[in-house]
Amino acid sequence: MHYEFDEILETIKMTEIEHFDIRTVTLGISLRDCYHPDLKQAKKNVYDKILKYGQNHVKYAREVERQYGISIANKRVSITPLSIPFDAFNWEQFVELAETLDKAAEEIGIDYLAGYSALVQKGFTNGERELIKSIPYTLSSTKRVCSSVNVGSTKAGINMDAVMMMANVIKDTAEKTKDNDSIGCAKLVVFCNVPEDNPFVAGAFHGVTEPEVVLNVGISGPGVVLDAIKEAGRVDMNTLSEVIKKTIFRITRAGELMGRNVAQKHGVPFGIVDISLAPTPAEGDSIGDILKAMGVEDVGAPGTTAALAMLNDSVKKAGLMASSSVGGMSGAFIPVSEDQAMIEAVEKGNLSLEKLEAMTSVCSVGLDMIAIPGDTPATTIAGVIADESAIGMINDKTTAVRIIPAYGKNVGDSVDYGGLLGKAPVMSVRNLCSANFVTRGGKIPAPMRSLTN
Repeated sequence: MHYEFDEILETIKMTEIEHFDIRTVTLGISLRDCYHPDLKQAKKNVYDKILKYGQNHVKYAREVERQYGISIANKRVSITPLSIPFDAFNWEQFVELAETLDKAAEEIGIDYLAGYSALVQKGFTNGERELIKSIPYTLSSTKRVCSSVNVGSTKAGINMDAVMMMANVIKDTAEKTKDNDSIGCAKLVVFCNVPEDNPFVAGAFHGVTEPEVVLNVGISGPGVVLDAIKEAGRVDMNTLSEVIKKTIFRITRAGELMGRNVAQKHGVPFGIVDISLAPTPAEGDSIGDILKAMGVEDVGAPGTTAALAMLNDSVKKAGLMASSSVGGMSGAFIPVSEDQAMIEAVEKGNLSLEKLEAMTSVCSVGLDMIAIPGDTPATTIAGVIADESAIGMINDKTTAVRIIPAYGKNVGDSVDYGGLLGKAPVMSVRNLCSANFVTRGGKIPAPMRSLTN
């Protein structure tokens, strides 16, 4: 596809947008050849490989930023799910590996490294059990390492043993990082139908079907879309959809070109462009503001889910027209703590956990950056994970839970991490028991739509 980038820039400038940036360029690195039975040598293998490919990652991204005058907000690395190459290790060895990952991330100048992960939708290997056991220790002893675990899929069903295990891991992580508003939980995602090429932290990892090294890019631009909708005024739904699609088309083209330029500087293949609209806590950079500009009084009002469905569909259609390399999540994210309009809706009592769950059925990715009371039982958290996984499994889409049982806090309090992670008001959770359901164990079988062969 031929890119006239001057034309793209001219169009972007004409919209007088704010907050347009490329949200992340994520370098995926395979660690499948790094195993060694001696832990010391294994750590050296991991460290050396990350530095080999990642040492110039920030430098190259900044060169492309200067070249085109558009910010790349985050420069990150994802790795092979660590439980795969190091399946023979125990939990203590995994923690030591994580500390090596943290050191490598610091050395190459990135804020987060993702892929401390396991894929257990059909069951556990010994190494996967050990890695999951290690997660609270890892997230409390490192600053840059992010973790994810996939517990279900449309093909496999939902591993309820894994769901319950992850609920306990979340509780333990919250307790171990209680001195910083349970921040460890903000770096931990539980997935259903996880994609292997997602560039967005905290859920990114370098899938086993990916090449040795690859560069994936995640675009953003809620502010761009918001300005376009406001400028369009009170048009009908078809016209509004076209306005959104044209705007997304332009920023997708810009994002892919910049991603390809970073990949070229690395001398590695370009992978995918994730066309997700990802908000930040900054004013005017909000999915919630887009929904309100579309016509609902506030996020949570009747019609919110329909507006979000239309936005998400328009994003996907435009992205697919703009690029032949669309992947990752590719939709509209609704992380509460990272979206000022969402935060305000929760604080006003207009947005509940149940309404958020309904919204996740039509967008990417799921219940994201949700703070709940610290004394919420693990069985209730398991019920939330199971519900969200069920939405993903039945609808053959990616869903996820990044939930923070904020240690020592209750409804009316908040957690505040600053920066991109933002501030989350503690939301209420229904005081109804899920224990007799979530502790049955076993698997929720895959649905009929899994039989596609």
